[in-house]
Amino acid sequence: MGVPQQRRRAIRKAILAAAIREFAKNGLAGTTTQVLAESAGLSKAQLHYYISSKEELYEEALLHIIGKWKDIFFISADSTDPGQVIRSYIARKVRHSLEHPEMTRLFAREISRGAPILRNHWGALKEDVERASALINSWVARGLIHPVDPVLFLMNIWAVTQHYAEYDAQARFLLGVPDGEPLDPDLFAEEATRMFLLRCGLKPDDGAAT
Repeated sequence: MGVPQQRRRAIRKAILAAAIREFAKNGLAGTTTQVLAESAGLSKAQLHYYISSKEELYEEALLHIIGKWKDIFFISADSTDPGQVIRSYIARKVRHSLEHPEMTRLFAREISRGAPILRNHWGALKEDVERASALINSWVARGLIHPVDPVLFLMNIWAVTQHYAEYDAQARFLLGVPDGEPLDPDLFAEEATRMFLLRCGLKPDDGAAT
């Protein structure tokens, strides 16, 4: 890759990071292109060279988040160990949420306003959930876990693993963690894992059925 291409890619990366950061903080309506440009370290004219509109950039940011979450989605066709799969997914989801809290907050903002942009992209999410649900149901059918509603099970995992990013201030206050100090992803992941494994009738220590 040549130097101009590297520079262009670096600028696009900076713009996307700024978009996620600023839209998470102030929403689409509350974020100006001037703010986006300053956050990305660019002039407003430079920003407009790389984007068509802040609305398109907002949609790009949301799709980037969905793509990242798809990368850590916990189900694969050959997943035959429910305990290991659930434990691994929760750990990765908690860690990602704490390392990239602005992604979780931007997604939550979009959902809270009725998901007008995301509604155009529900298809991919639905396909992923249907595949995951089929596998969870197969675990139930084989007696590997207790019966669960697979969709509710997934949504509850998302709610728990994203909570500490969405409600960072509350978590810090209640746990006595000062601003500037990292929250402990292992602590949160272990507690969530025990809860969800027990719901499945699995022993939290080894994933074996109880």
